[in-house]
Amino acid sequence: MALEIIHHPEKKELTVRISGRFDFSVHQDFRKTTEWDQNTVKTINVDLRHTEYMDSSALGMLLILRDKMNNDQSAIRLMNANPEVKKILEIANFQKLFTLVP
Repeated sequence: MALEIIHHPEKKELTVRISGRFDFSVHQDFRKTTEWDQNTVKTINVDLRHTEYMDSSALGMLLILRDKMNNDQSAIRLMNANPEVKKILEIANFQKLFTLVP
């Protein structure tokens, strides 16, 4: 599992790319996505293009990230999920909590 965080200060945007398994084994690295000043980040893009699997701990980490963004659905975009990951997100009704981008 690899996690890459890219800050785009000019856009006030953060991109998080997750490759491989998105599960509890990455919680320490994922935690870094919540350690920024809210004045410098207004949008977070979570790129799931290379995510093969996600479990309930991954869903919990996304909810913590949502809390950090003051529960603003439009502030976090879950992007490029493969059909299996998208199904997990939909079963958890995450389309009601986040913006899902194909």
